[in-house]
Amino acid sequence: MSLAPFLLAWRTIPLHDREVVDALVDPAHATPSAPLGAVLAAWPGTYYWSDEPDGRHLVLTRVTSPRRRESWGWHALLALITLFTTTVAGSMIAGGVSPDVGFGFGALAQGLDFLVPLSWGLSFSLPLFAILLCHEMGHYLTARYYQLDVSPPYFLPGPPPVPPLPGIGTLGAFIRLRTLLTDRRQLLDVGAMGPFAGFLVALPTLWIGLALSTPLPVDQTLPWEPVGEGMILLVGGVGVTPLGDSLITLLLRQLTFPEGGIIGLHPAAFAGWVGMFVTMLNLLPMGQLDGGHILFAALPRWHRRVAVGFWICVMLLGMFWRGWLFWGFIVLLLSRGRFVHPPVLDVYRPLPPSRRWLAWASLVLFLLTFAPVPFRS
Repeated sequence: MSLAPFLLAWRTIPLHDREVVDALVDPAHATPSAPLGAVLAAWPGTYYWSDEPDGRHLVLTRVTSPRRRESWGWHALLALITLFTTTVAGSMIAGGVSPDVGFGFGALAQGLDFLVPLSWGLSFSLPLFAILLCHEMGHYLTARYYQLDVSPPYFLPGPPPVPPLPGIGTLGAFIRLRTLLTDRRQLLDVGAMGPFAGFLVALPTLWIGLALSTPLPVDQTLPWEPVGEGMILLVGGVGVTPLGDSLITLLLRQLTFPEGGIIGLHPAAFAGWVGMFVTMLNLLPMGQLDGGHILFAALPRWHRRVAVGFWICVMLLGMFWRGWLFWGFIVLLLSRGRFVHPPVLDVYRPLPPSRRWLAWASLVLFLLTFAPVPFRS
């Protein structure tokens, strides 16, 4: 049965991957009525309601072209390489592999004797990989729910922590949205689900990892003069990097070690800390970051001004941690210096009240994970 008898007006918008129908529903069927509900149940796609000044709208989507074949082998290879490089990094942190080995390829000549110390790194690589995977799958599954053309996650291998380089074996992961989003509701959902999914894995990882961590004795030899208390990254049992706190890491540290002091992190705890750090970076309200998408979805008219203001704050924070200057440059490069956000199909469709809590929750999550000085000197 056709939808036309239940509608006052509609428009159909063809896109390369799908067809979007914006339909104004007859008030007699806007609850919806039983006949309209039966038709919607048979709709060959997805739909949701939108309450607008002229009445209740239905936003319907259906795929009009076959899904492209994804290079799953390529994505799996990148994931396996990333799992290997993060395991090498984790083994260096745990003291199984010497930093002199580099990526660990030189040690392969040692045969099976290399596998045992390498396996020590799994306590770091597996939880970190799970955090990154869940973050990207949060984006991916939400995009697929809305029938958007989206790529599987690309994992990026990176260098291990060979002093003085603070590598962790990966540069992160990302997905590619290859289509225009329908409205700000879709943009908010896709943008926010990644950080929340990653956070839900990072939180127990950090908490369990802290329980496995140990306070260092006062006379522990450190390459810097310890100030106050906090967490440090141990590489091979030697403290090399003091880590900064966010509200959530500070709270968990105080709950786990109420007596305070210097805490030498277990590799799993460091994986959880990195997960919080990645969540915070993605939620920065700028450019093509998840936070930039959320900001545009919630406040499209304020997006550019807030993004520019926050970018200035980030550059000022570079006086305390030079990494902020690097991230500010990356955001500037991605936005081509304009700090504008790509459009959505219908920017004027109001964000439903059911999504306002998600925007506020994203702000709370950013404040909880924000570390002004992630790495202390």
